[in-house]
Amino acid sequence: MIRPGDPPRSLHVIGGKHLGGAERFFIRLVNALARHGQPVAAVTVAGGEIAHAIAPAVRHYHAPMLGVWDVYSRWKINRAIAEFQPDVVQTYMGRATRIVHLPANRPPVHLARLGGFYNLKGYRHAHTWVGNTQGIRDYLTAHGLPADRVHCIGNFVDTPERLSIAALDALRHQLGLDGCRILLGLGRLHPNKGWSDLLHAFARLPAEADDGRPLHLLMVGDGPLRKELEALSGQLEIAARVHWIGWKNDPAPYYQLADIFVCASVHEPLGNVILEAWANHALIVATRAQGPLELMQNGINGLLAPLADAAGLADVLRVALALDADHKARLIEAGHAEVTRHYSEAAILSDYTALYASLMDQSTGSGAGRCSR
Repeated sequence: MIRPGDPPRSLHVIGGKHLGGAERFFIRLVNALARHGQPVAAVTVAGGEIAHAIAPAVRHYHAPMLGVWDVYSRWKINRAIAEFQPDVVQTYMGRATRIVHLPANRPPVHLARLGGFYNLKGYRHAHTWVGNTQGIRDYLTAHGLPADRVHCIGNFVDTPERLSIAALDALRHQLGLDGCRILLGLGRLHPNKGWSDLLHAFARLPAEADDGRPLHLLMVGDGPLRKELEALSGQLEIAARVHWIGWKNDPAPYYQLADIFVCASVHEPLGNVILEAWANHALIVATRAQGPLELMQNGINGLLAPLADAAGLADVLRVALALDADHKARLIEAGHAEVTRHYSEAAILSDYTALYASLMDQSTGSGAGRCSR
């Protein structure tokens, strides 16, 4: 499948239908590869949110991907490989990775992309691996994967337009938040995200900020914990100041509306939300989970709070709310500079295309062991 002088061809495979962090990165990467003239194809589940977001320029195949023993999906993916003839087949998360099994002695190369500290049982059969943080790369090698075939490339996020003051005021009015200071929680309502800690921390804060403006919490997201968390907000007597608006495919307006974005995760391997918040010029308070610790510098580009500690999180939120305008602006601009410098589309796309090119010659192992950002 190697064609001297041609750019490497990559086929990207993901299961599931709904959008989360990994799924949104999958969409960003394959669409960006197509925009930059790279030969790229995708295999997704038909009819899902992921499939609908793939650009028309991307060669697109479908498979149901019901589980590891889904032989029909394996056949469909193998047919896509035979037709598209990729040099690299990149799989995302466990379901797609377990279904794809390719011979080790001939192209294409099976590259498994990991965005978390997963059980590696379903990943070891891949030919090479990429983690999106140095911490994940270290985890992979510590658990026996050969270091010369483990790579590290970060994520990139979209560069959003800045909304006008009038547009933000209109959104504020629509949400019933006129005259309020706003804390933002955004993401899937899952136990790993520390939502209970965020609600308990918010309950410890005064109903009004120091400037006399009411303090409200805006919750953007959905998931299995929603009813439980809504009930908790009632028990904590903060329900009137917590606003649940569900999942939004475009989170940019909410980052830009908020005074502070709060990442309260108890387990966060990377933190796409941190990159998104930086890209939207938001001030960040994040817990000391794995991803935030790798991405952030406390007091430089955001504020870090203790992990799984509602009282400690509340203390840091009080500090953030009391920052003067100049101090807040310095933190925001440092975060925006960080995402622009290290997590831009151009930088991450360059790292992936260089990796694909190196994988066309398995004997070189070019770039192994390096964390590209």
